[in-house]
Amino acid sequence: MFGDLFEEDYSSVSNDHYGKGRKLKTKALELPAPRGFTNLSGIRNQGGTCYLNSLLQTLHFTPEFREALFSLGPEELGSLEDKDKPDAKVRIIPLQLQRLFAQLLLLDQEAASTADLTDSFGWTSDEEMRQHDVQELNRILFSALETSLVGTSGHDLINRLYHGTIVNQIVCKECKNVSEKQEDFLDLTVAVRNVSGLGDALWNMYVEEEVFDSDNLYHCGTCDRLVKAAKSAKLRKLPPFLTFSLLRFNFDFVKCERYKETSCYMFPLRINLKPFCEQSELDDLEYMYDLFSVIIHKGGCYGGHYHVYIKDVDHLGNWQFQEDKSNPDVNLEDLQNEEEIDDPLMILKAVLLQEESNLIPVDQLGQKLLKKIGISWNKKYRKQYGPLRKFLQLHSQIFLLSSDESTVSLLKDCSLQAESDIRGNDPQLLKTLTSEPPGLNDRPSCPHWFDINDSRVQPIKEKDIEQQFQGKESAYMLFYRKSQLQRPPEARANPRYRVPCHLLNEMDAANIELHVKRAECDSTNNNFELHLHLGPHYHFFNGALHPVVSQTESMWDLTFDKRKTLGDLRQSIFQLLEFWEGDMVLSVAKFVPAGLHVYQTLDGDHLTLCEIEIADGEDIFVWNGVEVGGIQIPAGSDCEPLLLNVLHPATSNEEEECQQLIDSPHVFPSNAEIAEDSCLRPIDRNGKLLCPVPDNYTLKEAELKMGSSLGLCPGKAPTSSQLFLFFAVGSDVQPGTEMEIIVEETISVRDCLKVMLEKSGLSGDAWHLRKMDWCYEAGEALCEEDAALKELMLCSGDTLLLIEGKLPPLGFLKVPIWWYQPRGPLHCWKSHQDQTDCTFSQGGVWRADSIQDAPSDAHAEVSLRYLGDVEISEDATLGELKSQAMTLPSFSEFSIPSPAFLRAWMVESKRPGRLLRAHYQQLREYKLGQRTEICLEPLQKEENLGPQHVLLRTQMRLPGKRAYALPVDLVWDTARGWTAGSLRHRVADFYSLPVEKIEIAKYLPEKFEWLPVPSWNQQITKRKKKKKQDNLQGAPYHLKDGDTIGIKNLLVEDDDDFSTVRDDIGREKQKEFALGKKKSQEALRVRSGDVPSGAETPARPRGPEASLSIHVGSFR
Repeated sequence: MFGDLFEEDYSSVSNDHYGKGRKLKTKALELPAPRGFTNLSGIRNQGGTCYLNSLLQTLHFTPEFREALFSLGPEELGSLEDKDKPDAKVRIIPLQLQRLFAQLLLLDQEAASTADLTDSFGWTSDEEMRQHDVQELNRILFSALETSLVGTSGHDLINRLYHGTIVNQIVCKECKNVSEKQEDFLDLTVAVRNVSGLGDALWNMYVEEEVFDSDNLYHCGTCDRLVKAAKSAKLRKLPPFLTFSLLRFNFDFVKCERYKETSCYMFPLRINLKPFCEQSELDDLEYMYDLFSVIIHKGGCYGGHYHVYIKDVDHLGNWQFQEDKSNPDVNLEDLQNEEEIDDPLMILKAVLLQEESNLIPVDQLGQKLLKKIGISWNKKYRKQYGPLRKFLQLHSQIFLLSSDESTVSLLKDCSLQAESDIRGNDPQLLKTLTSEPPGLNDRPSCPHWFDINDSRVQPIKEKDIEQQFQGKESAYMLFYRKSQLQRPPEARANPRYRVPCHLLNEMDAANIELHVKRAECDSTNNNFELHLHLGPHYHFFNGALHPVVSQTESMWDLTFDKRKTLGDLRQSIFQLLEFWEGDMVLSVAKFVPAGLHVYQTLDGDHLTLCEIEIADGEDIFVWNGVEVGGIQIPAGSDCEPLLLNVLHPATSNEEEECQQLIDSPHVFPSNAEIAEDSCLRPIDRNGKLLCPVPDNYTLKEAELKMGSSLGLCPGKAPTSSQLFLFFAVGSDVQPGTEMEIIVEETISVRDCLKVMLEKSGLSGDAWHLRKMDWCYEAGEALCEEDAALKELMLCSGDTLLLIEGKLPPLGFLKVPIWWYQPRGPLHCWKSHQDQTDCTFSQGGVWRADSIQDAPSDAHAEVSLRYLGDVEISEDATLGELKSQAMTLPSFSEFSIPSPAFLRAWMVESKRPGRLLRAHYQQLREYKLGQRTEICLEPLQKEENLGPQHVLLRTQMRLPGKRAYALPVDLVWDTARGWTAGSLRHRVADFYSLPVEKIEIAKYLPEKFEWLPVPSWNQQITKRKKKKKQDNLQGAPYHLKDGDTIGIKNLLVEDDDDFSTVRDDIGREKQKEFALGKKKSQEALRVRSGDVPSGAETPARPRGPEASLSIHVGSFR
C-alpha cells in the first residue's frame, strides 16, 4: 500500500552526494574532503539512501552496539579477502559494518561511503535510488544481523541490547483468574493521532484497561461462561536500548488518500517507564531512560528526506558554535539583582545548580529559595502551583526525589535544560547561569547533540529538539538508552577505543595515503598560469599595445603558486629577467580587439595573489609604470580603446566624394568625444541609419558597444532641446524609405505638419499626423494640433506618418457609415439596382457567399456596403447621425421615409455587434471612439427599443428538412428576468404555439453548433445545494442583441436535431483545418529535433511498489 510513500525528495539533498547524471555508483574523481570543524564524519547519499544513513549513524553512536560488533574478530567472521572463495564462510554484512564504523571513527574524510555495505546487502543500483521506510529498515537490518551472526559469540547481540517483552493480561471480574500472553519486541510502535505525546500514548497502551461488559463479555475458562473482564498490557522486560516508532503515516479511508500526521507530538529527554511496567518494586533509576537519537522525516506522504539528531555520548566530536565566546564563572548572586522571576522551575534549577552534588533536603530547598529571592514558596508560588513537594513530583523529568521524598536532586543532563528555560525570560541571566570556564564542553552533564544530514554534520543545542515535535519536518523514530549505562573514562573523546588492531592499521594506512594525495592535489590545485608581457618587446600604436616582433616572443608563460605573495612573484620575475634594469611595475592587462590594454597596477607586496584576486591565465604587463618605447601609456578602464567600424563616403581620384559608403576600423578611447563638424549615426543590422548621437555624448553615454557600426554623416546632431524624427507619406511605408527632419521639441503639431509637407513637396490642408506604432502600422492620430511635441511624449527616433484627410475638430467624430440589409420577409427595402443578396464585388464591400440550406445570414458572413464618412459632433443624438447619413450621395439609392426607419449597429469584426438604441441619446454617452464604424439596417416600421428590450433573429425550422425559414425579428422584454421560461413564453406567443410544444436553441456561428435552451427555469448549484434562477446573459448562452434563435415545432417534428447541412460542412472543415495545423506543428517539431513525431512528454511516474530486503547467506 505504501509503495512510493518514502520516495526521496532530492530538493533537500546536497549536490555533494547527488551529482549530475544521477550516477548509480559514485567513484570519487576527486579526493574526499577532510572532516569539518565538528571532527565527525557523515555518510554520502547514494541517491535515495538517506533513511539508511540516519539509522547507521544511530547505531554508530550507540557505543555498546559498536563495541559488541568490534569484539567479533576475523576468526569468527572471516576476512573480506576471502569473500570470493567458493568454500569460505565470510560473514560480509558484519565485516562491512565494522569497516564502516571504523571509517566513521578514524578516517579523515568528510563523509564515508556505504557502497560496499549495500553491495553486501545484495542491493542493485535501483535499490540505492529508491527510498524506503527507516522503521522497516530497522527491523530488516536487525534480522539480517541476527542471521549473519549465527554460530558466533555475537549471536545474541541484537537480543541482548534491544529485546524486550510485553505481557497482555485479561482478568476475570468474577473469579479474578488472570489469562496472560507474552509478546517479544525490538521496537515499540506508538500512536500519534489524537495523542499529545509519548507519555500520553504509553498511558493509553500500558495503563488504561479495556473493559468487557454489556454486549461484549469475555468467556472465562475457569467460570466457563461469559463474564465481565478487564484487558490490559504491561512492559515485563525492558531492554538496555528502547526504540519507539511513531505512526506518522496513515490512510484516510473516507478520502481514500494517504496523509502524514503533522500535529504536535511531544517526547521528553528523560522518561520514567515505571508506571508502564509490570514490576515496579525496583528503584526509580532502573526505569529511567535518556533520549540519544531522533530520526526525523521532512516532507509529505509521497516523498521526503531523512536526517538524524544524535547525542554524542562519548564526546567524540567537537561540540562548539562559532558564535560561542568565553563566559565568566557562574555567579548566582547576580540573580538577586535581576527582575523578579515568576517561573518556579527556573529558580529551583538555579538553586540546585549551586549544590556540589546537586542533592539537597527538600526542607532546605525551601529555605535556600527564601534566601535567594527574599520570599517563601508558600507566599510566592503555592496558590498557583501547589505545595513544593507536589511540584517536584509533577516535574519528575527534571527533579529526582528519593524513595522517602526527603531529598531532591537535579537529574543528569538537565543543566542545559535549565539554560533553555531561562533563555526565554532573561538572556542576561542565562549568560550568568551558563557561563563557564573553558572546560565546560568536557563536563559529563553537558549533552553534545549533532544534526547529521547525510554528508553534513552540525552541532545543535538540546532545545532544538523541540522544533521536531510537529510539522512536515518532525520526529519519526525515537531511541532511548538506560540512564544507568555508564561509559568508561578511557572511552571519552577516544575514537580508537575498542577498535580491532587490523582495522586500526587499515585506517592509519588509509589516512597516510590520503594525506600524501591531498598534499599533491593541494600543490596542483594552487598552481596557476600567468602570461607575462614584457614592456621592451611592445610598442604603442593606434591606441593599444602591440608586439614588436611576434606574440610568441613577447609573452612568457609562468607557473606560480597563488598562495605566495606579490613580492614573491616580483622576485621570481627579477630572477628570470636578468637583463632588467630599474624599477619593475606589474599591471593587469587584457586583450581587446584594438590590442593589449593596461588596467590597474598591482600593489601590496605582502598580499597573496589570492587576496589581490589574480585569476588563472591572467595577463601581467611588466614595465616601468610610465612609458613604453618613449610613449606614455594611458591605463585604466576609462581609457580602454574601442574598435569601431566607421562608414564614410568613398573618394574618387579627383578627391570628390562618391555615393558609395565604405567602412574602416578606427580605435577611440572610451572617453573620447565626437567631432563637431559631422555627426555619427549608429547603423542597425538592416543597414538603416538611426538617430544621430549628440555631440556632447561620450561613447559610453551613446550606448555604443564593441564592434558597433557607425555612419559618419554630414550635418550636426540634434541638441538637447531638439528632436530627430523620421516621417513618411501614407500608411504603407517600407523600412528605410522614411525622410528625416530635426525640429525643436517645443514646436506644435500644426507647425511640424507644415514643415514635413514642405519638405515632402505636398500642399493643402487636408492632412494630419499619426505616430507609427511598434508593428510598423499607423497608430493614433495627433489630434491636439496646438500641443507641443514634447507634451505628446515624442522622442528622437520616432516615426510620424502624413495621412491624407483632415482630422475633425475637437469634440467631433468622423464615423464611417455602412449599409446592412439582412434577408427576410421583414427586410424588403432594396436599392434601385435590386441587389437582393446585398453582396458586392467592389472594394468598399465586405461579402461572403451563402450556402444552400443555410439559415439565411445567420450562417454566412454578413455583407456590408460602404456609404461614406459622416463628420458629426459628439453632442449630436443618434437620430441626427442617421439623418446626416441619409444625406450621403450613396444613400440616394435607397428609399427610406425617415431616420426612424433605420436601426444602427456598431461594426465589430466586420459584422453588426452592439445595438445602438435610444433615438434621442447623445453620441457622447455611447463612448464612440475615433475608429468606431456604424452600419445602418432598414426597418419596415418605426421601433422604439427600451433598455430592457432584446432584439433576436428567430428562425422556424422547416418540417422534414434540415433547414430554416428566413429570419424574423423578435423583441423580447426582459423586465421580468433573463430566464429560459420567459424567453420560451415570448417565442410561443409570437408564433402562436403552445409553450410546451416548442424547443428553442441559440446558434453559435463560430462553432457551427446549436445550444438548446432548456424547458426548466431553475438549476441547483453543487456547492450550496439551493436553487437559483438561471440567467441567459451568463454562461453558457451569453445572449445579446442580434443573436439567432432556432425554433422547432414539436407538433410536426419531435427530434432533437437543430443542425443543418451547412453546419455539417462547417464542422468538417474546422476538423480538417485543426488536423492540418496539428500535423504542420508536429512536422515543424520533427525538423527542429525537439521531440520525435507523435511523442508526448511523459510525466514522472510514481515508483513501483517494492519491498525492502537484505540478502544474507546461510551460516547454520
